[in-house]
Amino acid sequence: MGVNKPNAGSLKQKLLDKTATLGVVGLGYVGLPLAVEKAKAGYKTIGFDVQEQKVEMVNAGKNYIGDVVNEDLEKIVQSGLLSATTDFAQVAKADCVCICVPTPLDVHQQPDISYVEASAKAIVPYMHKEMLIVLESTTYPGTTEDLLKPILENSGLTCGRDFYLAFSPERVDPGNLLYKTKNTPKVVGGITKHCTEIAATLYESILEAPIHRVSSPAIAEMEKILENTYRNINIGLVNELAILSNKMGLSIWEVIDAAKSKPYGFQAFYPGPGLGGHCIPLDPYYLSWKAREYGFHTSMIEASMMVNDRMPEYCVERASKILNRHGKAIKGSNILVLGVAYKQDIDDYRESPAIRVIDELEKGGAEVVYYDPFVPEYRDQGKVKKGEADLTAELIRNADLVIITTAHSTVDYAFVQQQAKAIFDTKNAMKSIQNRENIELL
Repeated sequence: MGVNKPNAGSLKQKLLDKTATLGVVGLGYVGLPLAVEKAKAGYKTIGFDVQEQKVEMVNAGKNYIGDVVNEDLEKIVQSGLLSATTDFAQVAKADCVCICVPTPLDVHQQPDISYVEASAKAIVPYMHKEMLIVLESTTYPGTTEDLLKPILENSGLTCGRDFYLAFSPERVDPGNLLYKTKNTPKVVGGITKHCTEIAATLYESILEAPIHRVSSPAIAEMEKILENTYRNINIGLVNELAILSNKMGLSIWEVIDAAKSKPYGFQAFYPGPGLGGHCIPLDPYYLSWKAREYGFHTSMIEASMMVNDRMPEYCVERASKILNRHGKAIKGSNILVLGVAYKQDIDDYRESPAIRVIDELEKGGAEVVYYDPFVPEYRDQGKVKKGEADLTAELIRNADLVIITTAHSTVDYAFVQQQAKAIFDTKNAMKSIQNRENIELL
């Protein structure tokens, strides 16, 4: 018996022989690395973004995302495998389009899926038969089938017959030295089994990682929220225990180090000034919002969110007590914040708790400056705040209190300890420092 082969000219065959043209909508932390991997795999790839500056930088081979290798981007752009545009009419040339746009929360802490809707509506006029659309943006269960599918079918094409639709959640961990887009396992759930297989074929041809097929987009959407809610809850637990441990005169850091000596049944999570990033602080809100549709309250999830959301204010309360012990009030104090990125050794400050710490300190009347070697400036509530260019002895000595909110490995913490009057270390960045007379841990 012969092997069943895809029809010549079918999308699956074009993916197998890499004659398909691929598109990526949204050239940010998720979209640009994905577009680069598609082009590196040998596909002609088109990136779409509404920001002209990003498009111009990509077309010039200039990188702006930490997880993309500069030389890789330059090479694939020069070879003609990757180009970028703001013109969505170019979607007509694409056989597969992945949507990688932001899904933030609105002012009411509810999912804002306007970017997904706008992207889908921009694609519709240029859709054609034998086309695959994949949503990668994190969202609530049901988005792909209940929101995206009806919009795309306004093209006059029928999902599962004329075009294919799937959800495959992004798994991007900025700054992770081991797992990148290329080698991180992928979950894929399509509207139909054939949709799933077409999407899996796409990722199998690009990635060097297993592709895990699930029975529906909603399963894939839910598992993504589970991934990050798991982290949210466990970080909420250690944050709450950190508050309790401080009241009891115990070091939560030593407690965690002891607990993780157990070789089974325990995974270490660490406290800090709050949660940041593009997923972990936001995803539980998607689930708690969707749960209300079913008359269900996610009490454990909501409790952890409350603990984590309060951590910036708690850190400011602790900072105030440290200042009081040195005969200072927050009002009029000079405070140096070390780090505004949401995690170490990256330039991403989305949802960073450090920014909320700075806001709360300034509301209390403190004079706050910050130093972050990865974030020379940031935008918050429409205003730009510039950091200090260098971490000098004078800068540190001038501060009544130094607060470490991001544990960047490039900072000389021994130097900081030697120069500072008082230090509040919320990340245990100074764990190797022997002289701890001026250091207080979260």
